Amino acid sequence: MELLQGFKDPKLGQRILERLQQKIVRSLNFMEVCGTHTAAISRSGIRELLKGKLRLKSGPGCPVCVTDTGDIDKMIGLARLPGVIVATFGDMMRVPGSRSSLLQERYNGDVRVVYSPLDAVAIAEANPDKTVIFLGVGFETTVPAVALCLEEVVTKNLKNFLLYSAHKAVPPALETLLQDPEVKIDGFLLPGHVCTILGRKTFAFLSQKYNVPAVIGGFEPVDILAALEALVDMVAAGKARVLNRYSRAVREDGNPLARAIIQKYFDLVDVKWRGMGIIPRSGLKLKPEYARYDAEQQYHLEESTVEEVPGCSCGEILKGKMEPPECPLFAYICTPSRPVGPCMVSSEGACAAYYKYERKGCKN
Repeated sequence: MELLQGFKDPKLGQRILERLQQKIVRSLNFMEVCGTHTAAISRSGIRELLKGKLRLKSGPGCPVCVTDTGDIDKMIGLARLPGVIVATFGDMMRVPGSRSSLLQERYNGDVRVVYSPLDAVAIAEANPDKTVIFLGVGFETTVPAVALCLEEVVTKNLKNFLLYSAHKAVPPALETLLQDPEVKIDGFLLPGHVCTILGRKTFAFLSQKYNVPAVIGGFEPVDILAALEALVDMVAAGKARVLNRYSRAVREDGNPLARAIIQKYFDLVDVKWRGMGIIPRSGLKLKPEYARYDAEQQYHLEESTVEEVPGCSCGEILKGKMEPPECPLFAYICTPSRPVGPCMVSSEGACAAYYKYERKGCKN
């Protein structure tokens, strides 16, 4: 606890901030790729303090936000099936599909909020006459817990538990961003939580292949400022590396046990991301030998062809091409109480963070 307090020290943060302001000699575009970072940056005022010198773009770091509308519609379709209980995390409930949401379906079907995949297993055990479908949404951080949950289901030979996996892998999304000529990124603030699983080495391609610097950072104000200073120093020196400034949690190879359990149950496949299209080998789907637990396979869900909500800029925001206040719906038509897009729903969404902490002075 004493160690953590040092990363919240306002005096230390002020010293790093002053150094940063002196070091930045040209406008730079850095992207944070974690919804927790987005919220922390907004809450601490770091974005505003560096405004005019450093632009902090919010990337595809919110798993709920990058879940495509087609996936949401499939989840809603599952919730409408007779004899089915759908279990999901709370931030999925209000994400709009093309015509409905899980919250709306709750009034007609059995949709339950859980806090862990194991809660869904317990529901399945308590309701042997129903099929329980857990909606898995998240990045590499949450997938090991789902895999361990499947391990228990397989061990117990639980026949009424299914998984709908909308899990996604972060590295392929970063590569897609760097291949987009319209996205200008001078450096990445890498997601600390994901890196605890994957490790530093997994992201070495950013500097080796694309010559873009990146820093793994923690989530306290000093963590973030120190990571930004390291990025500025690398840009100034013209040297691209991937540095670990979150060594109290992240190792070179990440968490081998977590990575092994992911690889046991999941394959990497091509999937569609909101606003980014189909990204090769970026989705985590159950291996063929576990198809009996795969809701998509068991119910043969059809692909839906839907268009995004007119005027919603979630896709452009997730690619860092637009900031939330630039969306014409932000804080006017789209608010946390009546969200139009998922970026305003999830606590990790950029629009929700801007609305809560940075609305002052917005045009809407």
